[in-house]
Formats: sequence, C-alpha cells, structure tokens
Amino acid sequence: MGTRSRRIPWVVLVVPPLVVVPAQGEASELSAGVSLGWLQAGTIPRLAVGPHAGMSWPIQRDILFTVHDLCTILPPTQEDGLGVYNQTSVDIGYAWKDGNVSAGPSVALYIMPACGVTLCGRVGGLAVGAHALTNAYIAGPLGVSVSVNVD
Repeated sequence: MGTRSRRIPWVVLVVPPLVVVPAQGEASELSAGVSLGWLQAGTIPRLAVGPHAGMSWPIQRDILFTVHDLCTILPPTQEDGLGVYNQTSVDIGYAWKDGNVSAGPSVALYIMPACGVTLCGRVGGLAVGAHALTNAYIAGPLGVSVSVNVD
C-alpha cells in the first residue's frame, strides 16, 4: 500500500495567527493644567492661580491609584503680600471609558495673608484634609475636571 502525501492548505498557516485572545489594556495617565479660582483665608476671598499635575495608574481592572499636586499662588494686592498654598493628595478611584473619579486624603503646606474684619496678618502651617476629583473626557484627551479640596 502506498502513502500519498497531503499538502497543508496555506489558509491553515495564516488563520491561527489572526485569532486573537482579548487582553486587558493598562494605561497610566499624566495630567497637568492651570487653575483659576478663589481661596479664602480669614473673611476675605482672594484670587488664586496655580499649576496642578496628577498621575494615575490602574491597580486593578477599573480601580486607579492617583497622586495629585496643586500649587496655588495668591497674587499680592496693595493690602496683602504674596501667598502660597501647596496640596498633595493620594487617591483611590474608579475609571470608565470617558472619565474617572477619585478621592483620598491630602496634606497642605501654606503661607498666606489672612484678613478679618479689622486685622490682617500672615498665617502659615500644615493642614491635613481631603481631595476629590472627577474627569470627563469630551473629545479624546480633552475634557473637563472638577476638583474639591478641604483642609
């Protein structure tokens, strides 16, 4: 009895590499920006401008670990001098396709003018508090962030 040689069709060699097993993607995020708002020390709110930066990376599927730093500068006025407030927070958060939310403890170092009804002076120190942040991405990497800080 003779044996016939069989040819393996070329499709068999091409198709197996095209079968892909889905894998979980992981990405870190680095964000930065400039904020404009008001900071109140004493009874008078003051204009506040400052850069902020954050970095987040996944620790599980949709769970994030994030670190944020916010440095706020209170421009000097005629009555008061320059003020600086720097807050760093470490947060745990949840992410989805078009955004994320995170919250956690924070620590702030500050030195700034504080005015009451009759007296003005400078205050400085260290404060512990909390930080919460939500990001909503509208067009690719562009989006809107809302941050809440309490010390």
